[in-house]
Amino acid sequence: MCAGSSDPVAHFITFEGGEGVGKSTQLPRLAQMLRARGHDVVTTREPGGTEGAERIRDLAVAGDVDRWSPLTELLLMTAARVDHVERVVLPALQRGAVVLCDRFIDSTRVYQGIAGGLGQARIDALHDLLLPEPRPVLTLVLDLPVEQAAARRAAAGGGGRFEAKGRAFHEQVRAGFLAIARQEPGRVRVVDAAAEPGAVATAIAGHVLALRDMGR
Repeated sequence: MCAGSSDPVAHFITFEGGEGVGKSTQLPRLAQMLRARGHDVVTTREPGGTEGAERIRDLAVAGDVDRWSPLTELLLMTAARVDHVERVVLPALQRGAVVLCDRFIDSTRVYQGIAGGLGQARIDALHDLLLPEPRPVLTLVLDLPVEQAAARRAAAGGGGRFEAKGRAFHEQVRAGFLAIARQEPGRVRVVDAAAEPGAVATAIAGHVLALRDMGR
């Protein structure tokens, strides 16, 4: 995949989960811990991570709930991801950095594939064609009951199109991430996001430090 690198995919870690589960809180905490251990760490997000992808993000997440169909969302997310991978993720992996990404392909599988009705196989076929690599070595799914996640979002204020979708949609999102965790237990770890933030951070650190070359 990356000439001259040493198993760079081993340094690609993604955070997943529904809205309000705490990804934006926990990802920087993990980055701080890894930097203290001497790792070069890049933090990024999807959709976004580059100037062009952030503009696509603005299109995708803003506006009315029904602004885009799931198929249009898929195309927007994929376009943003191609730019993000080419400009940020692969260059960082090639130099041996640890990449921590807030959302990646599993969010597309869940939001557009499962909850959106397009089907996970359709999502995977498109990504296998356009972005066969990289794939994360570890995915951390922060899991929280929908009611608690909604309360957190309300307390934080604001929100976009996806936050405004109904409870049934968010229940499908939660179930979708848990289904992927069951499908790929070697890659995906479910973390109880209902615990207090320090305990969540400790659980996440345990999963990450168990990876080869990460515990130094």
